[in-house]
Amino acid sequence: MGKLKGQRVWITGASSGIGAATALRLADEEASIVISARRKERLEDLKAKIELKGAHAEVLPLNIADKDAVFAAGKKLEDEGGVDILVNNAGIMPLAPLAKGRVDDWERAIDTNIKGVLYAINAVLKGMIAKKKGHIVNLGSVASRVAIPNGAVYSGTKFAVSAISEALRKEVAADGIRVTIVEPGAVATELGYSIADEETRQMVMGPKGFYAPGLEILTSEDIAEAIAYCVTQPQRVNVCEFLVRPTIQEL
Repeated sequence: MGKLKGQRVWITGASSGIGAATALRLADEEASIVISARRKERLEDLKAKIELKGAHAEVLPLNIADKDAVFAAGKKLEDEGGVDILVNNAGIMPLAPLAKGRVDDWERAIDTNIKGVLYAINAVLKGMIAKKKGHIVNLGSVASRVAIPNGAVYSGTKFAVSAISEALRKEVAADGIRVTIVEPGAVATELGYSIADEETRQMVMGPKGFYAPGLEILTSEDIAEAIAYCVTQPQRVNVCEFLVRPTIQEL
């Protein structure tokens, strides 16, 4: 029997990359999976893959930066029995030098990477406290430990996720709720393509960048495995922080 049989997992940013890989990995543990993102067609394709594994899947499209939509989703899930595990994965990485003044990118990053994380936490937390059990997994980044050039705003949002995670852990430990931050290094996902600044995107994706072709960086499945490890530990165990870098990545 899977280690998560009978548990309901809500994964945001599930239409690709780490979110999609995590949904498939936790389906192997017989969890009931709720998948959210903006791209409904991709979610439907993922739902079919989850069901092929014999697990239950539900598509719940939303934009994590839309407070009302997230709160409505949380109410729906709570009315249906609540959420046992939240994987707060949705995020963007609009890297660029601050001097370029890409204010719209800054606001999108804050709305998605900070506010979206808080909205999803708020949507499930009261239900978890009432049950005296639950697990919240927030996706940070190596950039939540080390500020990177051209990443002042992105690093800032991920440092915020780290602080939110640790403060929340201390607030709800007595309620039996576990909180984990998972911090990936460079992962081969679509995240690099969320860089709107063309010059920075070429630098990051080019021959000397983190995502340079041919470099053996992490896969989404590597991070999904880390998340699976964290959420399948006994209730007495809280893996508070899980940093995963490619072997070749120094920063």
